[in-house]
Amino acid sequence: MTPVWDEKAALGRFFHFHKRFIWGNMQETSRALRTAIYIDGYNLYYGRLRNTQYKWLDVVALFSQITRSIEPHSQIISVKFFTAPALPKFSKHGKESMRAQNDYHRALEAKYPDKFEKVLGSHVYEKDGTNMPVYVEGNPFDKDNTVRVWRLVEKKTDVNLALSMYRDVNRGSLDQVVLISNDTDTEPVINALIEDFPALKIGMIMPRGPQSSGKKGRPASSSLINLAHWSRTYINDEELMAAQLPEQVPTKKWPAKKPIHW
Repeated sequence: MTPVWDEKAALGRFFHFHKRFIWGNMQETSRALRTAIYIDGYNLYYGRLRNTQYKWLDVVALFSQITRSIEPHSQIISVKFFTAPALPKFSKHGKESMRAQNDYHRALEAKYPDKFEKVLGSHVYEKDGTNMPVYVEGNPFDKDNTVRVWRLVEKKTDVNLALSMYRDVNRGSLDQVVLISNDTDTEPVINALIEDFPALKIGMIMPRGPQSSGKKGRPASSSLINLAHWSRTYINDEELMAAQLPEQVPTKKWPAKKPIHW
């Protein structure tokens, strides 16, 4: 028996299928992206905050705002800050610099107890000093013209950041990671994430001043930009100013106060 073509039923099935397909895509596009932000504190400080008045920075507010302005569906789950404790003997203000850093971390931990986390590395130095070539403007590198210096090196920060990022993604609780750095040392972990988790979205925010400011600084890493789904290569002064912590932040012990100097 030859089947009868039911045009009305066929059209109904067609529109029902496409309605489901379109709605499914809309849900996929609009669903929240579980997002974690990873901050290279050393890179942030020397790349953008040093010699500015914006060091009392609410990194959770700032980078959450920038991330959502670019990817509106971002749901910020955690903000991890990777740095190393200040060493008083090498700091301009000695123990005051150490207290300033501690108060800064306490303020962020108190304001965002369920979202902010600091991860500490360390500083090391050769007690006998290290011979380094003397810089002479206009002259080439001369390995025979050296001077002995105290060489302070930050350790573990890059490894801590890479391991934390990879392990967090591997747990399956994230749809997007955002890296705050302009350091190409992070390329290996980004490449590993791209290869092992192809559905993961990757964002980059580079701690640099705007190009229009005319300030000299390290150029934005094109290799990092090329690895990201989206990137932001600058942070405006206005954004830093708008994201300052209160002068005094209550904590479970004593208030964390904005330091006079760092």
